[in-house]
Amino acid sequence: MTRRLLADIVQTSTKNLAGTISSALLPFTKIGFIILALVSSTYSFAQQNSSEQQEEYLKVITERSVKIVNTLSIKDSVKYKKVLGELVNQYSQLNNIHEQFKTASETIKKQTLSAEERSAQIRKEEEKKSSQLLQLHSSFLAHIRENLSEEQIELVKDGMTYRILPITYAAYQDMILTLTAEQKTKIYGWLKEARELAMDEGSSDKKHAVFGKYKGRINNYLSAAGYDMKKEGEEWQKRINAKKQNSQSTD
Repeated sequence: MTRRLLADIVQTSTKNLAGTISSALLPFTKIGFIILALVSSTYSFAQQNSSEQQEEYLKVITERSVKIVNTLSIKDSVKYKKVLGELVNQYSQLNNIHEQFKTASETIKKQTLSAEERSAQIRKEEEKKSSQLLQLHSSFLAHIRENLSEEQIELVKDGMTYRILPITYAAYQDMILTLTAEQKTKIYGWLKEARELAMDEGSSDKKHAVFGKYKGRINNYLSAAGYDMKKEGEEWQKRINAKKQNSQSTD
């Protein structure tokens, strides 16, 4: 039954894949089947890839999702399975949308069009992608909210974006010790906005690029408020080095 179910979904030999998923998802040994059932409708790209690529892709997004869900302290195995399945499914559908846009853009670039026509068609595809991502984003949050608290959802968002928000927010507070409550609120709000967008990007580099854009906005805001960002950064580095030296001398 295991082999038949996997074959129906990805149309390939999955004996090794099934073993990988089962071991990754212990102690919930049936989660692999739940995940595969949830993501089966999202593999439109599978026909164009080798069976090895399909298996490797599913393995990667499953293991990535397991790491995130394991931070949520979910005790109920049913909820665990549902949330894990939703997260794997989200990664898969995000990949589909970005791959479809990439294919459409490459097709447009190969056509004999004027620069203006080419730009207009690519812009249309970008708008289509943005609309699809927005809809998928809302749907994903609505589904996981059925089984998670707001605090747990925050952990999912951070997990999908490499915890850039809490790390960056803490860094700004460590770097500029005189930030006001209003400035902290402004910085945190921009980082949250960046995180919502970064969640839907298709690669680590693009997720970081989104945050990079918002960091630039934050730095401009702080500079306008009178902070010398270069000097603040240098002083922060001095404090970090001094702390390291104190720690080494203590040891």
